[in-house]
Amino acid sequence: MNRRRLRRTSLYIPGTNPGMLANAEVYGADSVILDLEDGVPVSEKDAARILVRNALQHIPYRRAEVTVRVNALSTPFGRDDFREIIPLAPDAVRLPKCESADDVREADAMMTEIELENGIEPGTVGIIAITESARGGRNLSEIAAESPRLIALNYGAEDYTADIGAVRTKEGRELDDIRAKVIVAARIAGVQALDSVFGDVNDLDGLYAEALRVRLLGFDGKSVIHPRQIPVVHRAFTPSDQEVGFARRVMAAFREASSRGAGVIALDGRMIDAPVVARAEKILALAEAAGCIPGER
Repeated sequence: MNRRRLRRTSLYIPGTNPGMLANAEVYGADSVILDLEDGVPVSEKDAARILVRNALQHIPYRRAEVTVRVNALSTPFGRDDFREIIPLAPDAVRLPKCESADDVREADAMMTEIELENGIEPGTVGIIAITESARGGRNLSEIAAESPRLIALNYGAEDYTADIGAVRTKEGRELDDIRAKVIVAARIAGVQALDSVFGDVNDLDGLYAEALRVRLLGFDGKSVIHPRQIPVVHRAFTPSDQEVGFARRVMAAFREASSRGAGVIALDGRMIDAPVVARAEKILALAEAAGCIPGER
Protein backbone atom coordinates (compact mmCIF):
# COMPACT_ATOMS: atom_id res chain seq x y z
CA MET A 1 0.00 0.00 0.00
CA ASN A 2 1.58 3.25 -1.16
CA ARG A 3 0.04 6.62 -0.37
CA ARG A 4 2.50 8.57 -2.47
CA ARG A 5 2.80 6.63 -5.71
CA LEU A 6 2.11 8.31 -9.06
CA ARG A 7 -1.64 8.39 -9.76
CA ARG A 8 -1.98 10.97 -12.55
CA THR A 9 -4.55 8.76 -14.29
CA SER A 10 -6.98 6.14 -13.04
CA LEU A 11 -8.63 4.29 -15.95
CA TYR A 12 -12.05 2.71 -15.49
CA ILE A 13 -12.27 -0.80 -16.96
CA PRO A 14 -15.79 -2.34 -17.04
CA GLY A 15 -15.82 -5.63 -15.17
CA THR A 16 -17.92 -7.09 -17.96
CA ASN A 17 -15.27 -6.55 -20.67
CA PRO A 18 -12.77 -9.46 -20.74
CA GLY A 19 -10.69 -7.90 -23.52
CA MET A 20 -10.15 -4.64 -21.64
CA LEU A 21 -9.50 -6.51 -18.39
CA ALA A 22 -6.78 -8.52 -20.11
CA ASN A 23 -5.16 -5.44 -21.66
CA ALA A 24 -5.77 -2.96 -18.85
CA GLU A 25 -2.17 -1.98 -18.19
CA VAL A 26 -1.27 -1.81 -21.88
CA TYR A 27 -3.12 1.51 -22.10
CA GLY A 28 -0.50 3.18 -19.90
CA ALA A 29 -2.58 4.56 -17.02
CA ASP A 30 -0.83 4.90 -13.67
CA SER A 31 -3.76 3.12 -12.01
CA VAL A 32 -6.53 0.92 -13.37
CA ILE A 33 -10.01 0.55 -11.87
CA LEU A 34 -11.60 -2.83 -12.47
CA ASP A 35 -15.21 -1.76 -12.08
CA LEU A 36 -17.95 -3.77 -10.41
CA GLU A 37 -20.21 -0.83 -9.59
CA ASP A 38 -21.86 1.75 -11.87
CA GLY A 39 -20.23 0.38 -15.02
CA VAL A 40 -21.97 -2.98 -14.53
CA PRO A 41 -25.73 -3.58 -14.95
CA VAL A 42 -27.46 -5.26 -12.00
CA SER A 43 -28.15 -8.35 -14.11
CA GLU A 44 -24.39 -8.80 -14.73
CA LYS A 45 -22.99 -8.17 -11.23
CA ASP A 46 -22.23 -11.83 -10.53
CA ALA A 47 -20.64 -12.42 -13.93
CA ALA A 48 -18.50 -9.26 -13.61
CA ARG A 49 -17.30 -10.32 -10.16
CA ILE A 50 -16.15 -13.67 -11.58
CA LEU A 51 -14.38 -11.99 -14.51
CA VAL A 52 -12.57 -9.52 -12.25
CA ARG A 53 -11.62 -12.27 -9.80
CA ASN A 54 -10.17 -14.32 -12.66
CA ALA A 55 -8.32 -11.29 -14.01
CA LEU A 56 -6.69 -10.70 -10.61
CA GLN A 57 -5.76 -14.38 -10.41
CA HIS A 58 -4.31 -14.87 -13.86
CA ILE A 59 -3.28 -11.56 -15.44
CA PRO A 60 0.17 -10.31 -14.33
CA TYR A 61 -0.47 -6.60 -13.89
CA ARG A 62 3.08 -5.36 -13.30
CA ARG A 63 3.29 -1.64 -13.93
CA ALA A 64 -0.12 -0.15 -13.20
CA GLU A 65 -1.61 0.06 -9.74
CA VAL A 66 -4.58 -2.35 -9.69
CA THR A 67 -7.71 -1.24 -7.87
CA VAL A 68 -11.28 -2.56 -7.85
CA ARG A 69 -14.35 -0.37 -7.53
CA VAL A 70 -16.61 -2.56 -5.42
CA ASN A 71 -20.28 -1.98 -4.76
CA ALA A 72 -21.11 -0.19 -1.53
CA LEU A 73 -21.61 -2.45 1.49
CA SER A 74 -25.12 -1.01 1.81
CA THR A 75 -26.09 -2.72 -1.48
CA PRO A 76 -26.91 -6.42 -1.99
CA PHE A 77 -23.63 -6.86 -3.90
CA GLY A 78 -20.98 -5.23 -1.70
CA ARG A 79 -20.24 -8.05 0.72
CA ASP A 80 -19.91 -10.61 -2.07
CA ASP A 81 -17.52 -8.24 -3.85
CA PHE A 82 -15.32 -7.98 -0.76
CA ARG A 83 -15.37 -11.76 -0.18
CA GLU A 84 -14.25 -12.48 -3.74
CA ILE A 85 -11.80 -9.61 -4.27
CA ILE A 86 -9.88 -9.06 -1.02
CA PRO A 87 -8.32 -12.58 -0.94
CA LEU A 88 -6.58 -11.69 -4.22
CA ALA A 89 -4.98 -8.60 -2.62
CA PRO A 90 -5.41 -5.86 -5.22
CA ASP A 91 -3.52 -2.68 -4.39
CA ALA A 92 -6.73 -1.00 -3.23
CA VAL A 93 -10.49 -1.01 -3.37
CA ARG A 94 -12.38 2.05 -4.50
CA LEU A 95 -15.17 2.53 -1.98
CA PRO A 96 -18.15 4.29 -3.61
CA LYS A 97 -21.06 6.11 -1.96
CA CYS A 98 -18.79 6.92 0.98
CA GLU A 99 -20.84 9.26 3.17
CA SER A 100 -19.28 8.97 6.63
CA ALA A 101 -16.42 7.56 8.66
CA ASP A 102 -18.74 4.65 9.50
CA ASP A 103 -18.59 3.50 5.87
CA VAL A 104 -14.79 3.41 5.99
CA ARG A 105 -14.80 1.74 9.41
CA GLU A 106 -17.15 -1.01 8.22
CA ALA A 107 -15.10 -1.65 5.09
CA ASP A 108 -11.83 -1.68 7.06
CA ALA A 109 -13.20 -4.20 9.58
CA MET A 110 -14.46 -6.52 6.86
CA MET A 111 -11.20 -6.26 4.91
CA THR A 112 -9.17 -7.09 8.02
CA GLU A 113 -11.35 -10.14 8.71
CA ILE A 114 -10.94 -11.43 5.15
CA GLU A 115 -7.19 -10.73 5.09
CA LEU A 116 -6.70 -12.71 8.32
CA GLU A 117 -8.80 -15.59 6.99
CA ASN A 118 -6.57 -15.75 3.90
CA GLY A 119 -3.15 -15.33 5.51
CA ILE A 120 -2.72 -11.77 4.25
CA GLU A 121 -1.10 -9.13 6.44
CA PRO A 122 -3.92 -6.91 7.75
CA GLY A 123 -3.84 -3.53 6.07
CA THR A 124 -2.30 -4.80 2.84
CA VAL A 125 -5.21 -3.62 0.65
CA GLY A 126 -5.73 0.14 0.60
CA ILE A 127 -8.93 2.16 0.39
CA ILE A 128 -9.70 5.02 -2.00
CA ALA A 129 -12.89 6.65 -0.73
CA ILE A 130 -15.32 8.08 -3.30
CA THR A 131 -17.70 10.75 -2.04
CA GLU A 132 -20.86 11.24 -4.09
CA SER A 133 -23.29 13.27 -1.97
CA ALA A 134 -23.65 16.46 0.02
CA ARG A 135 -23.47 14.43 3.23
CA GLY A 136 -20.24 12.81 2.10
CA GLY A 137 -18.79 16.19 1.21
CA ARG A 138 -19.61 17.49 4.67
CA ASN A 139 -17.87 14.50 6.30
CA LEU A 140 -14.73 14.35 4.18
CA SER A 141 -12.31 15.20 6.98
CA GLU A 142 -13.65 12.39 9.17
CA ILE A 143 -13.67 9.97 6.21
CA ALA A 144 -10.04 10.78 5.37
CA ALA A 145 -8.84 10.31 8.94
CA GLU A 146 -10.73 7.11 9.79
CA SER A 147 -8.35 4.40 8.61
CA PRO A 148 -4.62 3.99 7.94
CA ARG A 149 -5.71 2.02 4.86
CA LEU A 150 -7.01 5.19 3.24
CA ILE A 151 -4.61 6.34 0.52
CA ALA A 152 -6.70 8.82 -1.47
CA LEU A 153 -9.96 10.75 -1.68
CA ASN A 154 -12.03 10.88 -4.84
CA TYR A 155 -15.48 12.22 -5.68
CA GLY A 156 -18.15 11.31 -8.22
CA ALA A 157 -19.10 14.42 -10.16
CA GLU A 158 -22.36 13.17 -11.68
CA ASP A 159 -23.84 11.78 -8.47
CA TYR A 160 -22.63 14.73 -6.41
CA THR A 161 -24.12 17.39 -8.67
CA ALA A 162 -27.39 15.46 -8.89
CA ASP A 163 -27.52 15.23 -5.10
CA ILE A 164 -27.00 18.95 -4.53
CA GLY A 165 -29.33 19.93 -7.38
CA ALA A 166 -26.64 21.48 -9.58
CA VAL A 167 -26.58 21.40 -13.37
CA ARG A 168 -23.55 19.51 -14.69
CA THR A 169 -21.64 21.71 -17.14
CA LYS A 170 -18.48 21.28 -19.17
CA GLU A 171 -16.92 24.29 -17.42
CA GLY A 172 -17.36 22.55 -14.07
CA ARG A 173 -17.85 25.58 -11.82
CA GLU A 174 -20.54 23.63 -9.96
CA LEU A 175 -17.74 21.37 -8.68
CA ASP A 176 -15.65 24.12 -7.10
CA ASP A 177 -16.97 23.46 -3.60
CA ILE A 178 -16.43 19.69 -3.56
CA ARG A 179 -13.00 20.04 -5.15
CA ALA A 180 -11.95 22.47 -2.42
CA LYS A 181 -13.27 20.13 0.28
CA VAL A 182 -11.47 17.11 -1.20
CA ILE A 183 -8.16 18.99 -1.41
CA VAL A 184 -8.32 20.33 2.15
CA ALA A 185 -9.40 17.01 3.70
CA ALA A 186 -6.75 15.08 1.76
CA ARG A 187 -3.94 17.43 2.73
CA ILE A 188 -4.90 17.37 6.41
CA ALA A 189 -4.94 13.55 6.37
CA GLY A 190 -1.76 13.25 4.30
CA VAL A 191 -3.43 11.33 1.46
CA GLN A 192 -3.82 12.02 -2.25
CA ALA A 193 -6.67 13.95 -3.88
CA LEU A 194 -8.04 12.53 -7.15
CA ASP A 195 -10.38 14.42 -9.48
CA SER A 196 -13.45 12.97 -11.18
CA VAL A 197 -13.89 12.10 -14.86
CA PHE A 198 -14.29 14.45 -17.83
CA GLY A 199 -17.19 12.92 -19.71
CA ASP A 200 -16.63 14.11 -23.30
CA VAL A 201 -14.06 11.67 -24.71
CA ASN A 202 -13.89 13.62 -27.98
CA ASP A 203 -12.99 16.99 -26.43
CA LEU A 204 -9.32 16.48 -25.68
CA ASP A 205 -8.63 20.23 -25.49
CA GLY A 206 -11.35 20.63 -22.87
CA LEU A 207 -9.96 17.64 -20.99
CA TYR A 208 -6.46 19.12 -20.98
CA ALA A 209 -7.72 22.49 -19.74
CA GLU A 210 -9.66 20.87 -16.89
CA ALA A 211 -6.84 18.51 -15.94
CA LEU A 212 -4.32 21.35 -15.84
CA ARG A 213 -6.69 23.47 -13.78
CA VAL A 214 -7.23 20.79 -11.15
CA ARG A 215 -3.51 20.01 -11.00
CA LEU A 216 -2.86 23.67 -10.25
CA LEU A 217 -5.59 23.51 -7.59
CA GLY A 218 -3.62 20.75 -5.87
CA PHE A 219 -5.06 17.48 -7.18
CA ASP A 220 -2.68 14.55 -7.66
CA GLY A 221 -4.55 12.90 -10.53
CA LYS A 222 -7.77 12.40 -12.43
CA SER A 223 -10.06 9.51 -13.33
CA VAL A 224 -10.45 8.75 -17.05
CA ILE A 225 -12.97 6.67 -18.98
CA HIS A 226 -11.18 6.12 -22.31
CA PRO A 227 -7.56 5.22 -23.16
CA ARG A 228 -7.27 8.23 -25.47
CA GLN A 229 -7.64 10.49 -22.43
CA ILE A 230 -4.56 9.07 -20.69
CA PRO A 231 -1.72 10.89 -22.53
CA VAL A 232 -3.65 14.17 -22.34
CA VAL A 233 -4.04 13.96 -18.57
CA HIS A 234 -0.44 12.81 -18.15
CA ARG A 235 0.70 15.88 -20.04
CA ALA A 236 -1.37 18.14 -17.80
CA PHE A 237 -0.11 16.46 -14.62
CA THR A 238 3.55 16.45 -15.65
CA PRO A 239 5.47 19.67 -14.81
CA SER A 240 6.53 21.67 -17.84
CA ASP A 241 10.17 22.36 -18.70
CA GLN A 242 9.65 25.91 -17.44
CA GLU A 243 8.29 24.70 -14.10
CA VAL A 244 11.14 22.24 -13.67
CA GLY A 245 13.72 24.85 -14.63
CA PHE A 246 12.40 27.39 -12.12
CA ALA A 247 12.14 24.73 -9.41
CA ARG A 248 15.76 23.76 -9.97
CA ARG A 249 16.85 27.37 -9.69
CA VAL A 250 14.86 27.78 -6.46
CA MET A 251 16.53 24.73 -4.94
CA ALA A 252 19.98 25.89 -6.08
CA ALA A 253 19.39 29.30 -4.49
CA PHE A 254 18.13 27.62 -1.33
CA ARG A 255 21.18 25.35 -1.08
CA GLU A 256 23.57 28.23 -1.73
CA ALA A 257 21.92 30.41 0.91
CA SER A 258 21.90 27.55 3.40
CA SER A 259 25.62 26.92 2.85
CA ARG A 260 26.30 30.56 3.77
CA GLY A 261 23.98 30.44 6.74
CA ALA A 262 21.88 33.18 5.15
CA GLY A 263 18.36 33.56 6.44
CA VAL A 264 17.09 35.38 3.35
CA ILE A 265 16.93 33.82 -0.11
CA ALA A 266 16.47 35.91 -3.25
CA LEU A 267 16.00 34.84 -6.87
CA ASP A 268 15.50 37.28 -9.74
CA GLY A 269 14.73 40.00 -7.20
CA ARG A 270 12.04 37.88 -5.56
CA MET A 271 12.15 36.70 -1.98
CA ILE A 272 12.09 32.89 -1.77
CA ASP A 273 10.41 31.65 1.39
CA ALA A 274 9.61 28.19 2.77
CA PRO A 275 6.36 27.64 0.81
CA VAL A 276 8.13 28.42 -2.48
CA VAL A 277 10.90 25.94 -1.62
CA ALA A 278 8.33 23.29 -0.65
CA ARG A 279 6.48 23.84 -3.95
CA ALA A 280 9.75 23.51 -5.89
CA GLU A 281 10.53 20.25 -4.10
CA LYS A 282 7.07 18.90 -4.98
CA ILE A 283 7.45 19.85 -8.67
CA LEU A 284 10.84 18.15 -8.90
CA ALA A 285 9.54 15.05 -7.11
CA LEU A 286 6.57 14.85 -9.51
CA ALA A 287 8.79 15.34 -12.55
CA GLU A 288 11.16 12.63 -11.29
CA ALA A 289 8.29 10.21 -10.63
CA ALA A 290 6.94 10.88 -14.13
CA GLY A 291 10.36 10.00 -15.57
CA CYS A 292 11.13 13.50 -16.83
CA ILE A 293 14.31 14.04 -14.80
CA PRO A 294 16.69 11.75 -12.91
CA GLY A 295 16.74 11.80 -9.12
CA GLU A 296 18.71 14.79 -7.92
CA ARG A 297 17.87 15.36 -4.26
